[in-house]
Amino acid sequence: MERPAWAPRSIDISVPSVSRMYDFYLGGSHNFEVDREAARRAMEFLPGLPKIMQANRAFMRRAVRYAADQGITQFLDIGSGIPTFGNVHEVAQAARPGARVVYVDHDPVAVAHSQAVLRDNDGAGVVAADLRKPQDILSSPEVERLIDLNQPVALLLVAILHFVEDEDDPYGAVAELREALPPGSLLVLTHASYEGIPLPPERAGGAVDVYEEIRNPLIMRSREEIARFFEGYDMVEPGLVAMPRWRPDTTPEDDDPYAFSGFAGVGRTA
Repeated sequence: MERPAWAPRSIDISVPSVSRMYDFYLGGSHNFEVDREAARRAMEFLPGLPKIMQANRAFMRRAVRYAADQGITQFLDIGSGIPTFGNVHEVAQAARPGARVVYVDHDPVAVAHSQAVLRDNDGAGVVAADLRKPQDILSSPEVERLIDLNQPVALLLVAILHFVEDEDDPYGAVAELREALPPGSLLVLTHASYEGIPLPPERAGGAVDVYEEIRNPLIMRSREEIARFFEGYDMVEPGLVAMPRWRPDTTPEDDDPYAFSGFAGVGRTA
């Protein structure tokens, strides 16, 4: 397999990556055949995966605009993935000129592309780090340069927590990040779930098995389990809901049925 010029030498291009699979679902070009093959296998069981990812991105943009409308000018996006059109810094800086954004990911391709996209943007940066180690993120030079932890921050955990197994204590990581944020900060979160998927769980489970096979388990949590991530936050209306139902720009009923898979919500620290 020939290595594209944009692919860092350090990555194994024979192993699928969830970031690059996500890029493929969204119609991006920074993915390899091994990623496309794994994504297509998952789509054999769950054909609406691209629609789910599109709904996820649309929610993220609405939530960033909401945060900006609330006066927040600092955004910490953990598990940010490969940059695509309508990224957090584009939305935030359009709504709030001077807004500062830090992207965090542990995928070398996502980090490399974020660095390239942000090369001329002094108000945004990228950190190579893992959600499971919050202190590595909070003490990073880019966070210290761009984020004032004495002022409200929008923390984005969009489509990332369902890749953190319970044994790695995702609730503890989210709580540790919450403790570092001042009052008035927001938690913006989406999470996969069998609830809302317009298929029997046993069929959708075939897609989950594909992620297990590529050693990136997809943890499908219940609404109750997802709500636990918001402990210590006051939920913003309309609460924890299907992605198209969170402050929609258009009539949610017009969306594809797959867009209602999983949950999204925003919480505010007191």
